[in-house]
Amino acid sequence: MSPIPPKSLIRPMLSAGSIPAMLASAAFTGGLLSVVQSNVHPMLLAERFVPGSGWVEVGLLSIYAAIVCGAMLDPVRQPRWRRWTWRVFSVAFYGQLLLGLAGIEKCLMTGKLHLPVPAVIAAGPAYRGGGFFMLGLFLTTLVLVGPAWCSHLCYLGAWDDVAASRTAFPRALPRWVRPGKIVFALAVLLAAFLMGLAGIDGTTAAVVGGIFGIAGVVVMARFSARTGTMAHCLFWCPIGVLATRLGRISLFRLTIRSSCTGCRLCFRACRYDALHPEDLERGRPAASCTLCGDCIQSCRHDSIRYRFSRYGMPAVRHVFIVFVASLHAVFLGLARI
Repeated sequence: MSPIPPKSLIRPMLSAGSIPAMLASAAFTGGLLSVVQSNVHPMLLAERFVPGSGWVEVGLLSIYAAIVCGAMLDPVRQPRWRRWTWRVFSVAFYGQLLLGLAGIEKCLMTGKLHLPVPAVIAAGPAYRGGGFFMLGLFLTTLVLVGPAWCSHLCYLGAWDDVAASRTAFPRALPRWVRPGKIVFALAVLLAAFLMGLAGIDGTTAAVVGGIFGIAGVVVMARFSARTGTMAHCLFWCPIGVLATRLGRISLFRLTIRSSCTGCRLCFRACRYDALHPEDLERGRPAASCTLCGDCIQSCRHDSIRYRFSRYGMPAVRHVFIVFVASLHAVFLGLARI
């Protein structure tokens, strides 16, 4: 997962249409991080090492958000930039964790470690009956960009994408996966709740959570890599189920217009098992869609578009990408364990 984008990704990105979106992304990122820098001190990593340098980090991340936004506004480059920035975030997240474990404690959020497994975002509060900060942050993200958490902002999901990308084109998962993943997610959360109810100690619970996380990596290696479809995110991870279901609170959607010819090229671009013939007929992807936007570039007839509520004009996609690019930059600056 190289943090350096391929040269083919680096092309001129300034245009009359992209400049306002890039400025908006920089302003939104800078605004959010400025609130953190002013009120939660020291939260930004630079501030922990050199007092006052947090404001420099705010500026650099704001510029970075604008660059990412400008690149992703190009539908042709959006899939590759999405993957690159997603992997950058994962490397930064786990890299800080490793540095913290190596003795540089300033790289950790607090002196108290938590499992770096997304399932713990929901399973942790179910077990403890408290500790809702990460769950609250997750739900706030869903309000802004819906299920795009799973395709842009999840620190472990990038691994599943790497595994699935080993196969050129995705294959549809068995039909039982769609209802089965809901049952499995509920079972995981119920198990966490019952462990807390039974008074299982924290060390044992952490071991169980660690085993669950390792098993998830095995799912990536065995099933995602074999099918080209992100089996871990779609089935194993309960946060994936929560994101695609609760993400409906966001009004951002992907829609398939009547100009669709049914060529099915978009099927080869979707690694979230969200496009099948019946989905084309009803004019929208399945519930597992994470708004990644990869299918847009594959459509030769401009039949797939972002929409917000009933509105599907091109500006909607710009607004969505402003939010996604900004949240990516904010998470890059704040997300650590």
